[in-house]
Order: sequence, then C-alpha cells, then structure tokens
Amino acid sequence: MTTVLLVRHGLTAVTGKILLGWTPGVSLDERGRRQASGLADRLGDIPLAAIVSSPLERCRETAGTIAARRPEGPQAPGGVQPVAVDERLGECRYGDWTGQELAVLAKDPLWAVVQSHPSAVVFPGPEGEALRDTQARGVTAVREWNDRLGPDATWLLCSHGDVIRTIVADALGMHLDMYHRITVDPCSLTVIRYGERRPFVRRINDIGGDVAELLPSPPKPEGESTAGTAGTAGGPGDSAAGDGSAPPAGLSPDEVVGGGAGSYPPPAGGGAV
Repeated sequence: MTTVLLVRHGLTAVTGKILLGWTPGVSLDERGRRQASGLADRLGDIPLAAIVSSPLERCRETAGTIAARRPEGPQAPGGVQPVAVDERLGECRYGDWTGQELAVLAKDPLWAVVQSHPSAVVFPGPEGEALRDTQARGVTAVREWNDRLGPDATWLLCSHGDVIRTIVADALGMHLDMYHRITVDPCSLTVIRYGERRPFVRRINDIGGDVAELLPSPPKPEGESTAGTAGTAGGPGDSAAGDGSAPPAGLSPDEVVGGGAGSYPPPAGGGAV
C-alpha cells in the first residue's frame, strides 16, 4: 500500500477573515510557524519518499519546515529533503470571490448552493473553478504520485483545506456534496493508505493536541461579540479568522468558506500569539 500523509498549511494572519484562494504573497504568521514546527518535530523520524506541495507560499513554507527536519538518507542528504511543487494541489480557484471578506460572501445567493450542493458550484468570473474540478485534479495528482513512488512508499503532500477534504471524500467513497462533513484544520495531519482494491483512511484531522481540544469552546460572556473570529470547520476554501474560537457572527462553523481556522491552543503561560 502507498501511504499518503496529507497536511494542510498553517495559519496566516488573514485565515478566516478573507477568502484567500490563489492570492499571492500570503505567508504563515507566528501561529502558523509554530504549528509547522510542531508537526515537523512529530514527523521527524518518518522517512518520506517525497514531499509535494501546492505552489502557494503558505503551503511551501509549511512543507519546507517539515522538509528541513528529515532523517538523513538518500532522500534527504544532510537532513533536508527537496520539496516538489504540483500545481494540481493548489487551492480551488474562487474567481471573483478571491480576496473578499467572508461576512460579505455569506450574503451572496451562491453561498447557500456551496453549502447544500457543492458539486454544482462553479465560482463566478473568468478564473472561477468548479469544485468538482478541484477534486478531480487533486485526486488525479495523488493517484499519479502513488504510481510514480510505488506501493511501498510513504509520502507527504501539503495543500489546502478544500483540496484535502475533497481527496478524503473520494477515499471514503462519499459524494462531493457531503464533503462539508469532513474537518481539516490548519497544520492537521490526515493519513490515507491506497491499496489495490480500496483506500483506507487511517487518520483525519490529527492536530496532536490535548483531548480537551475536542470539547466545544465555552460560551462568550453575555454581550461580547464573536464577529471577526473563525469556526472550527468550514466550507470551501482557505479561510478562517482570529483565534479560531467561534465562527464569524451569524455563520455556523460548517459555513465558513475555506476550511475554517480550527482550534489553535495558545502557548503555555500566555495568550494567543
């Protein structure tokens, strides 16, 4: 079986406030760098036949942090492994929605279709992509890398929330219209083994945290606004905001376009970074 480690990129300063899509020049913030460093430590003893990344900066930075802490060997001389870039693992192309605030997009009539019938969605504008095409290119990339690396390989891909969720939906035999049921938090680890007869999903959305992180966030004090923060699960895309404790005002967690910011525990002894 070929084993694929699917990693979503770490947090950025605008994750959850704006639908980033293919917006260039967006790097990890301090939280995202902490997340990537922690995951790199967790994976440090696992030899990888390849590390493959989306071309977008936030993914290449996450993958690069992991690649810099590899077991020394043929794939990683000196403990640093090359990162291959695959355009097919890039974010969904959101067309005219790219760069817009989530609170504004939630009022667009297309938003309801994205939540209830995503397989029918083609994002507006000349650069807009159908979510079903996002899934097709992502799944094709995984299958071709599996064939290239062989049945005994373990390799890592670093991509985006929606791309990973559509790949997981395919592996589970789920219709694309159900992919909102899958959560992929920033810098989470998902593991799929591809066998001759079927894939096996071994792990989903592993962030390596305390089990307390599985509990819902405590309610906000009465009168305190939740606007400007992000949910723990999302709709299509790379988004989410603030500290990841709540969705933007008026939006349920499964409506957050971009996969959600997830739950990021602050460093010990201090507040959120």
